[in-house]
Amino acid sequence: MEAAFTDVLTVFGIVVIVYFAVLNSIYLVFTGISGFSLARQMRRRGYERLEEAMASPLSPPISVLLPAYNEEAGIRDSVESLLDLRYPLYEVIVVDDGSTDATVERLRDEFDLVPFRPALRGAVPHGAVTEAFVSRRDPRLTVLRKVNGGKADALNCGLGAASYPYICSVDADTLIEEEALLRLAAPILDDPERVVATGGIVRIANGCRVEGGRVVEVGLPKSRLATLQVVEYFRAFLVGRIAWSRLGSLLIISGAFGLFKRSVVEDVGGWWTSTVGEDAELVARIHRGMRESGRPYSVQFVPDPVCWTEAPETFAVLGRQRRRWQRGLAETLLRHRKMLGNRRYGSFGVFALPYFLLFELLGPVLEFTGFVLLPIAAVLGLLSLNLLAAFTLVALVLGILLSVSALALEELSFRRHLRHRDALRLLAYAVVDNLGYRQLNDAYRAIGIVDFLRKRDGWGEMERRGIGRGPEETKALPDAP
Repeated sequence: MEAAFTDVLTVFGIVVIVYFAVLNSIYLVFTGISGFSLARQMRRRGYERLEEAMASPLSPPISVLLPAYNEEAGIRDSVESLLDLRYPLYEVIVVDDGSTDATVERLRDEFDLVPFRPALRGAVPHGAVTEAFVSRRDPRLTVLRKVNGGKADALNCGLGAASYPYICSVDADTLIEEEALLRLAAPILDDPERVVATGGIVRIANGCRVEGGRVVEVGLPKSRLATLQVVEYFRAFLVGRIAWSRLGSLLIISGAFGLFKRSVVEDVGGWWTSTVGEDAELVARIHRGMRESGRPYSVQFVPDPVCWTEAPETFAVLGRQRRRWQRGLAETLLRHRKMLGNRRYGSFGVFALPYFLLFELLGPVLEFTGFVLLPIAAVLGLLSLNLLAAFTLVALVLGILLSVSALALEELSFRRHLRHRDALRLLAYAVVDNLGYRQLNDAYRAIGIVDFLRKRDGWGEMERRGIGRGPEETKALPDAP
């Protein structure tokens, strides 16, 4: 029995070492791809023609969809920032998904809403609309109130009300930079026939100064937990998504800020309402639909157009968020398992989906189990202490290298954090990120798989204090089921 146990631990140790070697090799390659892409983009920034895009009749009109459920804390600033965007022609459609707070009342008071009768196309089913308003202060703003059905159902409702050929989905707890929509639409202007979706970068707004729905001064959060997420977002967006985009295999366009061709979204059936990962699932379905129809297409990530979001500042809220993200990934991969390893779906099916299955879905279980079992095996004499120490050191150094590289890409490309003490603090957190925070996230994500297997639904309670507001205004609000 002891020999069998030793053999199992030996095999497990080999699997963990191979897993980390492959994963870190992929990360290093992705860092190189992202560095090359960002360098090229920075060289091209001097030739940007945003003013021409503002004046061009070819800039596609866009319907901005903002689903909201109990978002009274920040809804005014979010809508204000959207109405102040620099873009030739667009509308803003707020879909209130049966809020139980004063979300609509805040909008009514601020934007002078009056009732009207909307024309809904009905291309994609959604819950019934109970009230509709248009703003007398700014006729580009429409507010729909519907029965509660969840975020995806609210987006489908906005899709039915959209007037324009492109739709931009935005979260209610985000602020969009003034020229972000112009930058997000740039790939469509360059290649309107092929580009069917684009996504922008999401940054952490905690610690920033906000005025009139705009981030006017970039700062770091006072919360250590939120600061760790700043580094994490750099790694996820500036390394991961740039590389996947360059490989033509982007899976996730953040629900916080994504632009889609409306006809393509309608063709694939809109947002799926039976998942908490509706953003990734829609992108997977777009890849699937375009590949099966044989149409040339492109889904791109653009690192420059920025939206700002509020990050969790407590472990409880962070845990609920990460567990939900993991459930959404599991639901997406299960629904699109037909594409896994299937050459018909190109690099998305052959490379991207297997990667997300092995390293993003199942990887946290392996990492967390290894974090617990390998030290126990070493203490029991079933694993060489020298081997464990060498493996831990290499994994730690590579993790720090990757986090610091992501930070370097940010500082060399965009340089948002201008204060030297902020840059030094981020550098310190890029190191600390690998000494507990990533392991904690592995635990949350592993629990998320358990939630998926138990068929748990709902989003759980989240805290919203409104971007730029103080702790005294924090309010706990239940997310839509």
